[in-house]
Amino acid sequence: MKALSVFFKDLGAALKNPKVLIPVIAVIFIPIMYSGVYLAAFWDPYGHLDQLPVAVVNKDIGAELEGEKLHVGSDLVDELKKNKDFDWEFVSDKDADKGMKDNHYYMKITIPENFSSQATTLMDDKPQPATITYEPNGDYNFIASQIGTSAMQEIQATIANKVTESYADVLLDGFTDASKGLAEAGDGASKIHDGGSQLDDGAVKLKENLNKLANGTLDAKNGAAPLAKGAGDLNKGAGQLSQGTSQLSSGLDQLNTAEGQLLTGAQQAQQGGKQLQTGLQSSLDGAKKLDTGLQGSEQGASKLEAGLKSSEQGSADLASGLKSSLDGTAQVSEGAKGVADGLQQLAQSSPELAQNPQFQKLMAASQSVAEGSAKVAAGQQKLSDGADSLHGAQQQLLEGASALHSGQQQLIEGSGQLVHGQEQLVQGATKLNDGQSALTAGLTTFGEKLNEAAGGSKALVTGSQQLLSGTSQLEGGASQLTGGLTALADGSQQLNNGAGDLEKGISELNDGSKELSTKLNDAADQTSELKKTDDLVKMFAKPVDSKENESRKVPNYGTGLTPYFMSLGLFVGALISTIVISVRGTTVEGASGFSRFVSRSLSFGGMSLLQSVVAAAIVLLGLGLEVQSVPLFFLFTFITSLAFMFIVQATVTWLDNPGRFLMIILLILQLTTSAGTFPLELIPDWLKPFNPWLPMSHSVIGYKAIISSGDFDLVWKQAGILIIDALIFLSLTLVYFLTRGKKKETNAHPAEAV
Repeated sequence: MKALSVFFKDLGAALKNPKVLIPVIAVIFIPIMYSGVYLAAFWDPYGHLDQLPVAVVNKDIGAELEGEKLHVGSDLVDELKKNKDFDWEFVSDKDADKGMKDNHYYMKITIPENFSSQATTLMDDKPQPATITYEPNGDYNFIASQIGTSAMQEIQATIANKVTESYADVLLDGFTDASKGLAEAGDGASKIHDGGSQLDDGAVKLKENLNKLANGTLDAKNGAAPLAKGAGDLNKGAGQLSQGTSQLSSGLDQLNTAEGQLLTGAQQAQQGGKQLQTGLQSSLDGAKKLDTGLQGSEQGASKLEAGLKSSEQGSADLASGLKSSLDGTAQVSEGAKGVADGLQQLAQSSPELAQNPQFQKLMAASQSVAEGSAKVAAGQQKLSDGADSLHGAQQQLLEGASALHSGQQQLIEGSGQLVHGQEQLVQGATKLNDGQSALTAGLTTFGEKLNEAAGGSKALVTGSQQLLSGTSQLEGGASQLTGGLTALADGSQQLNNGAGDLEKGISELNDGSKELSTKLNDAADQTSELKKTDDLVKMFAKPVDSKENESRKVPNYGTGLTPYFMSLGLFVGALISTIVISVRGTTVEGASGFSRFVSRSLSFGGMSLLQSVVAAAIVLLGLGLEVQSVPLFFLFTFITSLAFMFIVQATVTWLDNPGRFLMIILLILQLTTSAGTFPLELIPDWLKPFNPWLPMSHSVIGYKAIISSGDFDLVWKQAGILIIDALIFLSLTLVYFLTRGKKKETNAHPAEAV
């Protein structure tokens, strides 16, 4: 109780003194300044990468792969536009360099001009990987450059998948083409097999024919002697042929001259035939016109005969009427006038009839009748007397008209025959003209051929002379032929023997082509089973996928660093506490060493409680840290803070300021060996042995278990180690006060003690 009273007196003195109370409150928030503020600033920095400007320069000009346009650079740009991981800015090379120099961009990504063309070199003998140049701005910010490097790995994987998809697409098309090619090759091998069978049959026939050839050459050798004799006879005949061709050439020259004269006569006859045809055609036209005129004249004569009959009857009636009554005088006058007019029209329509003497008399009589009829009124008596004479004349005229009509009909028949004869004559003249044309053309052709024959006869003369010379050579070559046939007989026998070997080889070729056809068809069937689909292309491009098990995933950067910075903040808070709280003094005079120990230990323990509660509350409530157990998090924070506090208290109590310096060295060792940031395996080997002996290593492990894994057994294990450390150093503090606390120490200034 006495020891506790010393603590309460020191506490009351501190609460009454603002100079002590304010620094104590400030020290309480020291862990928050280290852990809370830092974690709040960098709680989830990767969640804000979309605000990190990165320059992208696309220089790719594209390429062609298997007839298809390939623009990998543009495809990458399109993918990045969809990707919000960074603040992508697609700029020129010049603007990107300026932005890097001005520290506007944290990284520059350059897609070179040959990016697509290099991506198409997979099938080449020396393929070249497509390369993207990225330039982190490490001078501006190292962490940002490291993040950019990690992002480039993901971009590289994305590009690789896209390029591999293009390769797989082409490759699968190649498999399809190969399958078709193998099938066609199988068909071709089958045809080879069929052809081999035919070739085998042909080899048999070849051997048979070569055997015949060997026998034939022997026969030819035996027949060479008669050939030599025939060559001599041929030479004699060639001499006679040469003499005859000379005579033939001379006769053809004479015939050629006569043919020219004949052609000239035929051309003149052809010209006369044309004139004859023209004259006959004109004659035919005149005969047709004559026939037409006679037809019209015959019609006029018929009308005249009918008119005369009427006139004769009229004159009889007139005579009778004049005698019986003077009233018909006017009618007779009109009838006579009509007759005169009719004859006049008939004369106009038929000039030939107008020239007829009888017709002319008729016209004159009709006119006289017309004139007489006009005078009938004055001299009806005279007319009656002449009526008998007129009737007799009209009867004669009627007889003449009948005779004229009959003659005209005969003339019409004759003109028809004339027209028919003229037509036949014109047709004959036409045929004659055509025949003369054909004769002229034939004579022309004959002349040309005759010229050719004359030239050929001269060539024949030359050829016959050459033939004479050739037969002489032939006679000499016949003897050489006999020797050649002997050599040919020997060679044909060897060829016959080789045909047997050929037959054997073709048989083996036939068997091999059959096996080749079977294998190619099997290969075509197997490759045809591979069907190209979008899923298959994607499988080729990315045969292995990864799936993250998020059961042990840390949600953000702040959560992962909380164990490290909570431990750091609590240790720094403990170290600062020894500056504002006296580690040895008291405000109570004559207090024993144990009482001072209790007072100092309770003061630092209370400071640990306040620091741990405030730090844990800020992290949980202010930053939204999610843990597996909130009560255990508060408890473990207090245990950690208390262990750190008692370690610092004991060291400073024993060594004072050198103890604080020693704690700073301990803090530095803990920062590097606690594995709060980088794994323990990544630190230098000489630092690794310190890890299990330093308290911050155990606090980091415990915090990780509470926050992420939920391994509470591990938490209690680490808490037990920290409690043991706290008890050990608390005992050291007790030893100090018991051994050196016999001298009663008091503070002249209560502000230095709590």
